[in-house]
Amino acid sequence: MIKFAKTKYRLQKLFVLIGSLTFGFSPLSAQLVPAPDVSRALEIGVEDGFTLISVGDVIMSSSVSQLTDDPFREVVERLHSGDVVFGNFENTAIDFETFDGYPAPLFGGLRLRMHPDAVSDLHTLGFDIMSRSNNHTTDWGIEGLIETSRVLDDVGIVHAGAGKTMGEARRGGFLETPKGRIGMVSMASSFMSMSPALDPNSGRMLGRPGLSSLRTTPHYFVTESELAMLRRIRDEQPEGPVSSSVRVPDDDPEDELSLFGVRYKVGDRRGREYTMNQYDLGEILYGIRAAKIDSDFVIATIHAHNPGNWSDEAPGFLEELARSAIASGADQFVGHGPHQLRGIEIYQGKPIFYSLGNFFFQVELQSPLSSDIYQNYDIDPDSTTDGEFLSWWMGNSFGDPIWYESVIAESRYEDGRVAEIKLYPVELGYELPGASRGIPRTARPDVGQKILETLQRLSQPYGTEIVIEDGIGVIRVAG
Repeated sequence: MIKFAKTKYRLQKLFVLIGSLTFGFSPLSAQLVPAPDVSRALEIGVEDGFTLISVGDVIMSSSVSQLTDDPFREVVERLHSGDVVFGNFENTAIDFETFDGYPAPLFGGLRLRMHPDAVSDLHTLGFDIMSRSNNHTTDWGIEGLIETSRVLDDVGIVHAGAGKTMGEARRGGFLETPKGRIGMVSMASSFMSMSPALDPNSGRMLGRPGLSSLRTTPHYFVTESELAMLRRIRDEQPEGPVSSSVRVPDDDPEDELSLFGVRYKVGDRRGREYTMNQYDLGEILYGIRAAKIDSDFVIATIHAHNPGNWSDEAPGFLEELARSAIASGADQFVGHGPHQLRGIEIYQGKPIFYSLGNFFFQVELQSPLSSDIYQNYDIDPDSTTDGEFLSWWMGNSFGDPIWYESVIAESRYEDGRVAEIKLYPVELGYELPGASRGIPRTARPDVGQKILETLQRLSQPYGTEIVIEDGIGVIRVAG
């Protein structure tokens, strides 16, 4: 009876919201009336004491549940202490012995892969719900994407952000828990050009499996004189095929210009800013609203390397997106992608984690590697083992402890709001040999202090106060 009443209430919320947003009237009365108050639809509906544990990128290569050392077991116990555990599944789960597919022509740096047997480890460790939209979603083509969905379903991990059409990729995933129904909407602004899903065209054209994409356009800042020089270069291109690919109609704003596929804009500083594709943004926010209507709590999550892995600051578009997601019904916003921590903001009483960095980072066990990866670096695969290549590649790309330092974010909710967030520092074994590196363990006291002080600094611009108590970061949110 209780379950029926809750379902009926959700349907009523859906009809009222659709009517108010689309027609400006209440379908329940079928009369023109002022737009109804739908604020109840945006409230947090989980029971008091609900605890969500969130982490960043999960790049696993092998089973880890057999490990028994205390720092690792402490991490596992922390995961098991929450009602729900969330992370970003940045991998493809395939068995080369049975996989009926091929390496994709475009891939996210390396073609990441884990054996399906290792996926059950994630569920054993405590993971309940995971995002799928990222730059490695289609490393092994759409066959790998579909097979990974099957493996996650079989293991019992709810996932979202990838599907057989764009509508399916945009759709939320839902997890039933004793304290309420949890929804998640996943998207990526960092992805391979071949990765976005596609909806069918009115039955005339098939759709395409892929991820939920948020396209962005970077604008690079230049001076007025530099823009004039760029305009001259553009205008002096010869007539013919070259000019048709370079020239744009003379409707650019006076302070902007497109040249050779790059957008330039007059600014008072070096750097760039991004604009979001409004079609993608509209669909994503719609998906968040729809997920909120059908759940008690919604996680919105994005994989965003922008502007690059080197930056510990969130770009402006990401801040705008996160706040819009919260306003549309998301109860927590989680960013990941740049492989390092970014700041934390409390917006309208709800947490925004701009990046939770890495949680598992077992890149050096990715083997075998394809020949084109060696070709990209002009290295002979016959004289270099996969392990040697990966050790060299990781040393050049991630040769600093910062990539191996992160936190477990534990958010506790009371009275329909986040009451407290605890940040447990973890380290992934930067100093360990490659085969042991990339596994989360409770951070040593000095490393943990450094991690939390970094988060304090990165969160200060958002007015977020992180107090360090007994080696744990604590954010107390005023009611």
